[in-house]
Amino acid sequence: MDKLKRRTARENAFFAAFASTFDNAMPDEVIEIHNEVGENTVDTFGQKLIESYYEHSAEVNDIIRDHLKGWTIDRIPRVSLTILRLALSEILYGEEKLPGVTINEAVELAKKFGGDDDYQFVNGLLGSVVRELGLTDENSVVQE
Repeated sequence: MDKLKRRTARENAFFAAFASTFDNAMPDEVIEIHNEVGENTVDTFGQKLIESYYEHSAEVNDIIRDHLKGWTIDRIPRVSLTILRLALSEILYGEEKLPGVTINEAVELAKKFGGDDDYQFVNGLLGSVVRELGLTDENSVVQE
C-alpha cells in the first residue's frame, strides 16, 4: 500500500477506530476490512495509530477522565471520544512527537465529523493534557 498524506492517514484511522466502536472488532479486523473494501485504506502510519489506540486504551481513558470537568466519559459523543483517544495515543505513544500538529489534526476531524462545538472540547482537553505534561513541538503551537 502506498503511504498516505498524514491528514488522510489520520482520517482513515479515525474511520476504522470509529467503526470498531459499534461492534468491538479487533484492530487487525478493522484495518483488513477497510483495506479490502479499498475505501479509506489504512496505511502503516494509520495502523500504528490504531494499534496504539487499542494497546493504551486504559491509560488514555484514565487521562480523559482526569481532565473532564463535570462530565463523565460516557457523556462524550462517540465521534469526539474516538478523536480524543486517537490523538492522545499519537501524542503520548507515537513516534513523531508533534503534539501541536496532532491537536490541530484532531480539531479538524472534530470540525468535519463532530457536532457544532465538539472541536472546542477536543482542543481544550488535548491542550490541557499537553500543557500539563509540558509537551511541545517546534513546528506548531497549541491552539488557545
